[in-house]
Amino acid sequence: MGLFLTIDLGGTHVRAATFNKDNTRPLDHKKIATRSKQGAIYDRIENLIASIWPKNETVDAIGLASPGPLDPLRGVVLATPNIPEWLNFPLGPKLSERFGVPVFMDNDANLAALGEWRYGAGRGHQHVLYLTISTGIGGGVISHNRLLQGHHGLAAELGHVSVLAEGPLCSCGYPGHLEALASGPAIVRYVREQLAAGAASCLDPRDEITAFQVAEAAMNGDELARAAYARAGEYLGIGVANFLHIFDPSIVIIGGGVSRSGPLLFEPFEASLRQRVFNPTYLENLTITTAALGDDAGLLGALALAHLSWAG
Repeated sequence: MGLFLTIDLGGTHVRAATFNKDNTRPLDHKKIATRSKQGAIYDRIENLIASIWPKNETVDAIGLASPGPLDPLRGVVLATPNIPEWLNFPLGPKLSERFGVPVFMDNDANLAALGEWRYGAGRGHQHVLYLTISTGIGGGVISHNRLLQGHHGLAAELGHVSVLAEGPLCSCGYPGHLEALASGPAIVRYVREQLAAGAASCLDPRDEITAFQVAEAAMNGDELARAAYARAGEYLGIGVANFLHIFDPSIVIIGGGVSRSGPLLFEPFEASLRQRVFNPTYLENLTITTAALGDDAGLLGALALAHLSWAG
């Protein structure tokens, strides 16, 4: 029986691992910096894969999680902010030609959803809504035990739904997206705006402020910091209410660094959600929980994709 090799192409690191098909514990695992002066990123990914390629066993397929947007059907990265030189870059076909095995790839948030459904918090559920809230907001949807990809493979860009017309600009350049109102940078931006307007806080506008520092200040009773998380939670509730109306999941899984703020985010989020679903049936037997796979979500999501896609 051959192995699967998986890649998680993150903003900071590229991670690679090999797995037996019946085990989620990696046989080998290495990582490199995504950005480096030591050659082009694609060449370094090739070298990383080669460095863990098993000498005495067969690799049947490669699974790959990449930032989007991308076309998973053709294995093409359409664009990614972390690697701006990759425009319509045929990452899957190039790796498949180099290593002689099929390459299955998808958006990293989609694969985190797939990994949580197969190995993590979503096990036992046929209908899963996954959100990761960090520097940006990504999403993935499992419906009837299948990953929702859509006609172009671009489905479930949940961070880029509009929740406030003419709201603040999102990182993509359009106004009022969920990412612009509930991500880590959105929380920090709101704090800075309020500080500039004269709001009192233990946070100093002369310092570099992070969402984690805002959460710490909130837990220590800082009213502005608490208001920033309450605002993010309110808009998250608006977004998730819309998603419940569209997808009707049995579980909502929330991952990413901002989710670790706990009740600061989840209490206003759940209150907002209850106010906005148009029928209480959507909330019946609905599980709302945090992600279980942590930093391994990309690798294990790519493993799940390889399992489901490889016909050996």
